[in-house]
Amino acid sequence: MYDFVSGDLVEVTPAYAVIQCHGVGFMVHISVQTFSQVKDHQTVKLFVHQVVREDAHLLFGFATSEEREVFRHLISVTGIGPNTARMILSSVSDSEVIHAIQNDDVSLFQRIKGIGAKSAQRIIIDLKDKVGKFGKGVDISVPRHNTHQQEALSALVLLGFNKVQAGKAVDKIGKGLGPDTTVEILIKECLKIL
Repeated sequence: MYDFVSGDLVEVTPAYAVIQCHGVGFMVHISVQTFSQVKDHQTVKLFVHQVVREDAHLLFGFATSEEREVFRHLISVTGIGPNTARMILSSVSDSEVIHAIQNDDVSLFQRIKGIGAKSAQRIIIDLKDKVGKFGKGVDISVPRHNTHQQEALSALVLLGFNKVQAGKAVDKIGKGLGPDTTVEILIKECLKIL
């Protein structure tokens, strides 16, 4: 099992990063939250979680060990796979997930694509007792860098959304929020309406 990958950031999108480490390029699936923290760096260290399937070996990377811990707890819930957990962490921060679990906020999870009422309730029930063990010291941060609507559209397509629907959402949200909106906020707002 890998704990982290550290090296040169060769390529980064809101959905994945390629990290070169001693001549090997690791493709690591990331959340929008992690993207906002690593996008401006040349070298990075991502805490990883490896998922082994019959047809693939996947790495999911996180800028902080706290985000990885929340991811691991989310995928321990029946019906929540790695991509759904990444979708959750792309829509809301790890600290917001913890807060929602602590306060029985089912509606926060229901706003996320792929999470219905039963799954939202299951997340809260299954993780309620565990949240105190990993929920301390996590801050909510809002990125403040300028980006483009095209980058947000590409990220949504990479996350599995239909390009036409994602394009309409990006246009709608982009017009409502203005030209100075960051790609991370744009993606999070689009995820709420898709």
